[in-house]
Amino acid sequence: MGISALLNVVDVEATCWDGEPPPGQVHEIIEIGLTVVDLDRGERVGRHRILVRPARSSVSAFCTELTGLTRAEVATGVGFAEACRQLAVEHRAGERPWASWGDYDRNQFTRQCRATGTRYPFGRHHTNAKAVFTEAHGLRRRPGMAGALEFAGLPLEGRHHSGEDDAWNIAALVLGLAARGDWPGSPGAPTG
Repeated sequence: MGISALLNVVDVEATCWDGEPPPGQVHEIIEIGLTVVDLDRGERVGRHRILVRPARSSVSAFCTELTGLTRAEVATGVGFAEACRQLAVEHRAGERPWASWGDYDRNQFTRQCRATGTRYPFGRHHTNAKAVFTEAHGLRRRPGMAGALEFAGLPLEGRHHSGEDDAWNIAALVLGLAARGDWPGSPGAPTG
């Protein structure tokens, strides 16, 4: 199995509030879900979760309701720099292409790495799966992940807004696009 056939599908959950962050707090990644997809074999071959302990914010009741993550649970996580190290070393994030649903995940990593002086763990090859899905299906608006699953006739597996479960579901959408020849680099996909 060559490394070029593997794709990391990433979904993050971050601290959030019903409205603006409280004074002195910022959005921080608290969970990284990662599903490894073997594009050649057309299957999901790995499912991972990294809990990340926030350093400059706390998990609100709103955040717990949305994600299911509690303050006590994320307090058991690793620091952000260690999470990035794990992505780079254990999941080959700098070598493998990666995808996320939209640009939020990529932008959040960029912001948080810059703010904390942490080395960005990913390589340059990122695909916005939401944009690919929208174009492939000729949609006028970019759907959320749950709406895309419904449109594609796929089940939503697990809990929506769980990074691990969302990465798993996004990977199913990616595989559907690859099977149609619509995923960049898949046989029959448009180039350029």
